[in-house]
Amino acid sequence: MNEKTGICVLGSLNIDQTVRVDVFPRTGQSVTGISYHTFTGGKGGNQAVAAARLGGKVRMAACVGRDLYGDMYLSALAREGVDAACVARVDGAATGTAVIEVQSDGENRIVYIPGANAALDVARVDAAAPAIGGARCLLMQLETPLQGIERAAGIARAAGTTVILDPAPACPVSDRLLALCDYVTPNETELSALTGLPADTDAEAEAACRRLLARGAGAVLHKRGARGAMLVTAGGTRLYPAFRVTAVDTTAAGDTFNAGFAVGLCMGQSVDDSIRLANAAAAISTTGLGAQTAMPTLEQARTLIAGA
Repeated sequence: MNEKTGICVLGSLNIDQTVRVDVFPRTGQSVTGISYHTFTGGKGGNQAVAAARLGGKVRMAACVGRDLYGDMYLSALAREGVDAACVARVDGAATGTAVIEVQSDGENRIVYIPGANAALDVARVDAAAPAIGGARCLLMQLETPLQGIERAAGIARAAGTTVILDPAPACPVSDRLLALCDYVTPNETELSALTGLPADTDAEAEAACRRLLARGAGAVLHKRGARGAMLVTAGGTRLYPAFRVTAVDTTAAGDTFNAGFAVGLCMGQSVDDSIRLANAAAAISTTGLGAQTAMPTLEQARTLIAGA
C-alpha cells in the first residue's frame, strides 16, 4: 500500500450465526426459526469488506483464532481483496462469534462473544502502525480493547490520517479518544449512551451531537437509519435523506455506511457526496440477508444515487 492511500480498518472479525424468525421470542418462550446461516461478520470485517466492495484499497488490522473459523475468515478477506497482513492468529482463543436473530421486518438482536478480538491490544496495534499511518483513513469500532483503539487513533493523528470512529457497540469512551477523532458516527442508541441525552427528535439529536463536539470530537455524523444522516460540526448542522428500499436485514447497514463514507473521502469526494454515498451503500446493504452478502459495489451505489 502506497503512502497515504486507502483505508486501514482496525477492529473485530466474527463469524455470524444468523437465525431468521417471524417474531423475537419473549423471555422463556421458544419459537420455530425460519432459517439458519453462517456468515463472516464482525463490525471490523464488515467495514473492511464493504469498503473493498465499493472500490477502496483496504488493509485490515485484527485478530482471529487458530481454528477453522479463523481460516474461513482469512480466505474470505482474500476473496474480497482485503490485505490481511496485519491480521494476527491468536493461540488459545476462538475466533469471535456473534449470534444474530433477524425478525421478519428486518430488525435484529445480537449476542456478541469477543474471542480472539480481545487480543487486539496495544502491542498488536503498534505492530500495525505502518498500515495505520500509511492510510488516508483509519476506520474503527468498539468491539476490541479500548486501549488499542486509543493507541491506533494516536498513531493516526500523528501521521495525519483521518480518524473515523464508529462507537458501536455503545460503551463509555474517554474525552481523550474523542479528541483524536475527526468523525464520530453514532446511531440513536449509541448517541444517547455516549451523552446521557435523548436523541429521538432532530433537536434532541443535534443537542446530543453537540455534547460530543464539546468533549472534543471533530465532527459528529449521526446515523439515523431510515431517516438518513445528520452531520453536526462547529459550523452548523445538515440533514441527509435516506434512500428508499425494501429492507430485509439491517444487520450491517451501519457498518456499510461507515465504509461508504470512508471510501468517499479517500476518493477525494466532498463530505456531502461522501455522506450520500454512505447512505446509498447502507440502503442497498439492507436488501439481502447477512452482514456482508448484500454489500454493494460502487456502481450499484452510484446507480441508486443517480436514480433518486
